[in-house]
Formats: sequence, structure tokens, C-alpha cells
Amino acid sequence: MSGVHRNRIISAQRIVQLVAAAAFNGYALGFQKGKIFTGGTKAVCVPVLNCYSCPGALGACPIGALQTALGGVKSHFPFYVLGLLMLFGVVLGRAVCGLLCPFGLVQDLLHKLPVPKAAVPRRIDRPARYLKYGVLLLTILLPVLAAAGTGVGSPYFCQYLCPAGTLEGGIPLLLADPVLRGLAGWLFRWKALVLAAVLAAAAVIHRPFCRYLCPLGAFYALFNRFSFYRLSLDTDKCVGCGRCERVCPMAVEVTKGLDGGECIRCGACRPVCPTGAIDIGFSPEPKGRQTGEAR
Repeated sequence: MSGVHRNRIISAQRIVQLVAAAAFNGYALGFQKGKIFTGGTKAVCVPVLNCYSCPGALGACPIGALQTALGGVKSHFPFYVLGLLMLFGVVLGRAVCGLLCPFGLVQDLLHKLPVPKAAVPRRIDRPARYLKYGVLLLTILLPVLAAAGTGVGSPYFCQYLCPAGTLEGGIPLLLADPVLRGLAGWLFRWKALVLAAVLAAAAVIHRPFCRYLCPLGAFYALFNRFSFYRLSLDTDKCVGCGRCERVCPMAVEVTKGLDGGECIRCGACRPVCPTGAIDIGFSPEPKGRQTGEAR
């Protein structure tokens, strides 16, 4: 496949990412005024990490919405939020991470910086990928279940960990408001440290937050095996050259399967395949093609 065609496909993926980022954070006046958008669309959840406090955010972050629904005066179980996330999971799986997430785009762009890259040893990488399921359980699911019974929600992930919230919400608001800068204490410094560590790691390791820490990535990973949008590998055409695995941002063993929880369906593997063995889209799996479990 020609380099021109390959670049055109990669650029198309980047365009989708940029359009999604603009759609979710398109309130330019918010950044100018340092004010949070409060229009009607703010009651609608987007499918990715998108801080409610971001001055440009036109929609609500699903994790923040979970806490709001359960921590309010009249708490109610957030069936709407969970239903929306499940819908995106069934339709797209982790393609939400690969195509729609603004923080995923930030990591992709940082990885293009001309600095030495590192490959995480398999003995560390594979167990570390389960950390995001622990983050999902400990900072979101268990607090949500506890709040459902007590009416008191604790936004542990948003409060102590989320680097997207610090980048999109915390920093712009502090830059715009000197009063807030004066009030910023140890918690903001801690979250700024987390953000700095993630961004520095992203320059060296492709998508470290997506691989190891993102709770939404863990949630969508549960749907990857049966989502409508998927990749397939024609094992009859595959020559085992390994080009697809060398370009995969999530270090998925593509030739051993594409339906595991780590594939973000970004499509980076498809244009580098010399035999056209990889397909991607909503169409049913063609006859003779096989998909399996990514390891």
C-alpha cells in the first residue's frame, strides 16, 4: 500500500479526532471569558472524559454525571448515564477511545515529539493493564454503589486522579481567574503532578493513560468482543510480517486477535498491512475472515 494512501487514511482518523474534540469542547467564548458554559447541552453526557468545568465543554462528563446524579439532594440511580455508555460500548466498543476521546488525541500528538521512545517490557505491561479495571472499581463503581444506598457520592476519580479534568478544566480556569489561583492548594498541586507524569509518559510510551489508568477505557473494553464496529483479520492473507503490531499504539498482538479489550479500533494497523488482510467497519465479518482474542 502506497505511503500516500497510508497517510490519507491516518489523516482521516486525525480529522475524526479533531472534529470530536471541537464538538465536545467548542464553546470558544468560555476560554476567552474564563466562564463555564451552562447551556442546555450541558445536561447531555458525552461518551468520553470531558471535564464539566472545562470552559469550552458543551456536554457533561459521564463520570461526573454519575456522581452528580447520586450525590444530589434527591439522589437517583443514573440509568440514563449508564445506558448511554452501554449504547456507545455496544456500537463502538473502544473505538470511542481511538476516535472520539480528546485526551487520547493529546496523547497521540505528544507521542509525535522527537524524543526517545520506550517499549514497556511484557512482564510489566500485561499485568499493569489491569490497573484501569481497579481504578474503575475503586474510584467509580464502588462509590456509585455506596452512594446509591446512602445518597452521598464521593467523586474520587474526578477529585484525585483525572488528568483530563486538570488539563481541560483546572488549568484554564486558574489561568483566567486570579482568585482561583490564590485558592489552589495541595489537591491541585497533586493533580497537576499526575497530569505532568501522564503527559511526560505519553511522549515516550504511546497512550499510557489509555493502557493503564482510564476507567472509561476499562468500561468500553468489556464491550469490545461484541461491538458492531470492529476489526477483522484474514488469516489466509496475513503473511506474519508484524508491521501492524509495530505501529499499534496499544501494543496489541494483532496477528493473535483483534477483539480483546485493548484494541481501540484506531485503524493504524490497516494501512500498513502489505496484503490488505485487516478490515475495519460496521459491516458483518466477511466469509473466511477470523477474529480472535487480543492478548
